[in-house]
Amino acid sequence: MAKGPKGANKVRGGNKVRGKKTKATQKPVSRGKKSRKNTDGSDGEGDVKKRISTSIADELQQIEREQEEFLDEPMVADKADVEAAAAELALAADGDGDKEEAKPDPYLLADATYIQKDTRWRNKQRTLVFHSRGVTSRFRHLTEDIKKLLPHHKTEPKFDKNSSLNDINEVCELKNCNNVVYFESRKGKDLYMFVGRMPRGPTMKFQVLNIHTSSEPRLAGNCLLGSRPLLHFDKAFSEVSYLKLMKTMLTQAFGTPRNHPKSKPFHDHIMTFHWLDKKIWFRHYQISPETTLDENDPERQTLTEIGPRFCLSPIRILGGSFTGESLYASKDYMSPTAMRVHAKKMAANPYKNQLIAKAKRKERILANIQPEDPTDEAFV
Repeated sequence: MAKGPKGANKVRGGNKVRGKKTKATQKPVSRGKKSRKNTDGSDGEGDVKKRISTSIADELQQIEREQEEFLDEPMVADKADVEAAAAELALAADGDGDKEEAKPDPYLLADATYIQKDTRWRNKQRTLVFHSRGVTSRFRHLTEDIKKLLPHHKTEPKFDKNSSLNDINEVCELKNCNNVVYFESRKGKDLYMFVGRMPRGPTMKFQVLNIHTSSEPRLAGNCLLGSRPLLHFDKAFSEVSYLKLMKTMLTQAFGTPRNHPKSKPFHDHIMTFHWLDKKIWFRHYQISPETTLDENDPERQTLTEIGPRFCLSPIRILGGSFTGESLYASKDYMSPTAMRVHAKKMAANPYKNQLIAKAKRKERILANIQPEDPTDEAFV
């Protein structure tokens, strides 16, 4: 078999021959100093650790020397600086004393915890305010006035009279309300108000009398829309059992919660509830100072009526939400229909009243007849 030419088995551009290694392909050996190797196989790790430890020790010694030099230096202050600092302290103390004398705190408001700022809305009360169909203009304006007084209210379209009152519970659940103020109109003349706690009750029923809205010109007061009102109840609401329950229910329904998103942190009006003649009399006043200098003086404030004003005649208190047993029923209450029937009977038949008057006159005449005098014949 003929052999090929020389170099036929060489790789182009290289010195490698198939099956053999030439001197050019072997790893070059460095002619410099040989790398130091420890017995454990690591290359110079001991020397690196020594250099690091010595550098750290030098830095620590330098820090210690600097601290000793700083402590050895005497702390000397100029006499003028000491006197200036003492004068500033004296002025600050005098200024604090003047402030305390100029702004006394007789009500201890600086240490009062109940007026500290708290931006969280904790008492989450929501009141549903709406009325039934068939209300008059005066009843509708009263409902709108109540809505303006309650920043935490929620509205609902007119409620159908043919629907059951138990359906109001579902409406409150959809609106996420735990209080309700519902006005019901009957015969276009009578107005009833239901104040209830959702979803378990109780529920109070009132007849609304003597209605005057805030649009009347003689009610000249005014207040900031959305401000929180003060609620005032007279002494009777703390003594009578069913009035205590009414006070709690009215406070939850009409009291604006603190830090409500739609309320303003001001108290410039007050709602009053008075128990008189077995009825609850509602009044709404503006709180304003007598002069501009008396804004922060609670003893020098005046009240101007804003409206609305109305009278609530208690009828019944139910144990549940628009249902349940009667916890209280007024014995002095007479329905408007019964009162109108009685008034008609009194003025229905004037001729009958005349006959009764004639009969009474004859009875008086017969009762006052004088006996005959026998001496009258002597002078005939």
